[in-house]
Parts: sequence; structure tokens; C-alpha cells
Amino acid sequence: MNVRKRLLIGSLAVSAVASVTIGLVIARSGDSSTVSQLDGTGPTFRPPTIGTNAVVQGKSLPDVKVQTLQGEDVATKSLIGHPMVINVWGSTCGPCKKELPDFAKVQLLYGDRVRFVGIDYLPPSDHEEKFARDRGVQYELLYDGAGRFIAAVGIAAYPVTLFVTAEGIIVKQTGQLDEAKLTALIKSELL
Repeated sequence: MNVRKRLLIGSLAVSAVASVTIGLVIARSGDSSTVSQLDGTGPTFRPPTIGTNAVVQGKSLPDVKVQTLQGEDVATKSLIGHPMVINVWGSTCGPCKKELPDFAKVQLLYGDRVRFVGIDYLPPSDHEEKFARDRGVQYELLYDGAGRFIAAVGIAAYPVTLFVTAEGIIVKQTGQLDEAKLTALIKSELL
């Protein structure tokens, strides 16, 4: 065997041993919160849930820039001044699609006392705007295509709804909501 073949075979062997060793280290360092495989032989991937998101309850609303449909910057701090429901959503999110009509209904009931703001995680587009409007949304829609708000709040799974006091303190964060749960949280957290 010539030198090149031996070098290639040796490199492949070292790579295989390193891959197995790294895999064993990762498998043994996994935490007990991972979901077991169906046959119970070990950990598997756990899809992101609301529990994956950073805990921001009790913190101030971060001051970052999001955009209007026209691409104009809006500082999130400028939204403060009234009790507020911020729903972070996008048209590519199944649970977001389901909850938008409920948010539209509740906003019609409480919109005179609570500000509703939708922050889409996708860039500003007529498609996103139409998607929400077709589901009855009449409240303010902003866009976080650059991911500044999402990063500042630590969002990894959607949808996320933040309940924010008039002073800008996030008093509650949740995942998907229906009309009854949203109404109950507005009453208990903001009114």
C-alpha cells in the first residue's frame, strides 16, 4: 500500500474514533429533561416549547427597534404608556395561525383599555399584513425581521404573548392562547 492510501485510511480511522468519543460524551452529558425514545433506550431531540424561551416575567420591556410595514423604525419603548398585550407571531407558525382570530375578538372587547401589538418575526411584507388582516386582526402590526426583539426577549418557540404594564414591566409571558385564556389573563394581569 502506498503512503497516500495509508495516510487516508489512518485519517479516516482517527476521525471515526473521534466522532464516536464525542458522541459518547454528548450522550452521557445529556440532562434528564430530554424526551426518551419510544423504545426507552436513550435521549432524543425535544422540540422547542414555550419553556425553551428565556424567562422575562418581572423584567422591563427591552428597548429595541422593530419596523412598520413601510420599513420605518419604531422603538419598543415608545409603545409603553398603557397596559399592553404583545403577541409575537408569524404566518409560518401553525399555532400562531390558530390564535390570531381569538386575539382579534378579544382586542375588540378590551382595545379601549389595553393596547394590542402584533410583532411578526418575519420581515415587513404585504403577505404578512394580509395574513393577519384576513384573520380579523385590526390592531397595530410591527415586524422584527432583523430579530432584535426576539433576541432581546430570548424567544426560541412561537407564539409568545407578553403582558406588559403601563410602566413597561412584563408581568406575564405565555405560549399559545385561546379567547378564554387571553381574556382571563388580561383581567388578572392588566386590569
